[in-house]
Amino acid sequence: MHPTGALKDEKYRPQFHFTPARNWMNDPNGLLYYKGEYHLFFQHNPKENIWGNMSWGHAVSSDLYSWEELPVAIPCTDDVGIFSGSAVIDYENTSGFGSKENPAMVAIYTEHKNDKSSQRQCLAFSLDQGRTFTKYEGNPVLDLQTPDFRDPKVQWIDGQWLMTIALPDLHQISFYSSPNLKEWAHLSDFGPAAEIGGCWECPDLFKLGNKWVLIVSLNPGGYQIGSGTQYFIGEWNGKEFIADDTKTRWLDYGRDNYAGVTFNDAPSNKRIFLGWMSNWEYANKVPTDPWRSAMTLPRELSLEGDRLVQKVLPNKKLPTIKFSTSGGTVRISESEDCYIEIGLADGKIFMDATNTWYEDLKFHRQEIATDKKIVDFEIYIDRGSIELFADGGKVSITNLVFVDTALSSVSTEGDVLDLEVIELA
Repeated sequence: MHPTGALKDEKYRPQFHFTPARNWMNDPNGLLYYKGEYHLFFQHNPKENIWGNMSWGHAVSSDLYSWEELPVAIPCTDDVGIFSGSAVIDYENTSGFGSKENPAMVAIYTEHKNDKSSQRQCLAFSLDQGRTFTKYEGNPVLDLQTPDFRDPKVQWIDGQWLMTIALPDLHQISFYSSPNLKEWAHLSDFGPAAEIGGCWECPDLFKLGNKWVLIVSLNPGGYQIGSGTQYFIGEWNGKEFIADDTKTRWLDYGRDNYAGVTFNDAPSNKRIFLGWMSNWEYANKVPTDPWRSAMTLPRELSLEGDRLVQKVLPNKKLPTIKFSTSGGTVRISESEDCYIEIGLADGKIFMDATNTWYEDLKFHRQEIATDKKIVDFEIYIDRGSIELFADGGKVSITNLVFVDTALSSVSTEGDVLDLEVIELA
């Protein structure tokens, strides 16, 4: 498992979530599966434990739980930061960067001018499975000459490269197509719609069953405070995304699941999601050292009606609590004064982590209305975090917690059924 050795005993260091060994991390980038490896690139400050010097960090895994951190993949320069983006395998060698025998891994990222004058889209390619990258000499490949234009998610869809990208301050998602990753044509724009209380970022478009889902992160304007992620359900006709409606649907009702996107080319056509487990409201302040931030547990996405369903990928060692209730509470404790309460009350699924929160930062109870009389819960606990999935995965709540040792004691109140506790330590 990650981490190993001395890292394992650092205060708040997760045992089952990816964290960099040192320094700052935020958005997941370039999520990709290739030749038996899941690639996680990520926004990274290689020099400090706060945001800055934005570069692409890199880690690989065979199972999304045991990670090997590799050297920085695409470093910043004195003039530009390497902001969020995606990665693809150019199997048909449309770009000419590789060959059909050895296709290039191509990173599509936002180059951010440090003077904040411009954000434009650039390419870098690798012929050694992401271990080294070369920047394309023809960069940028897409430039609107605007300071806010970022986070390209690129995929091969219906015989073309499709880029889904954010115009943050306009609350719009733009779509572009390309035959070769180098030349891009504008197709359409979506938005503004639903939540527009902050800038739109980190979009992702994908098909689940016979419907299409568009994920959009926004900051601020989340469900409770700070960062949040919404999604839309609709149709993609090859040129534009047409939403079935524009009502608000939250991907997560917690405070700490932001900028998440899905893996390209995952095995068995699974749609696997990974998010940044923090919130811009306090990300630079959380009391972890010598690293900051973790990724969520990997989650397989599916669609049930008009609701996104999230299921954590199986791992036998994950500390897990399962139960159902028609009106009861489960308390998970470190001590008499340090605990989390989860359950169903007055027609609302709730989590109250107030008593495990960092003393310099405020936490508020989270409640989500439900019409279900009996609700099932799956709860995953790690050092530094708790992730809850209720109603078959239709409700997700992800929160950081700050506990000196571990949440290891479970008690119940009210009508709690089928309680199962796995591997709490």
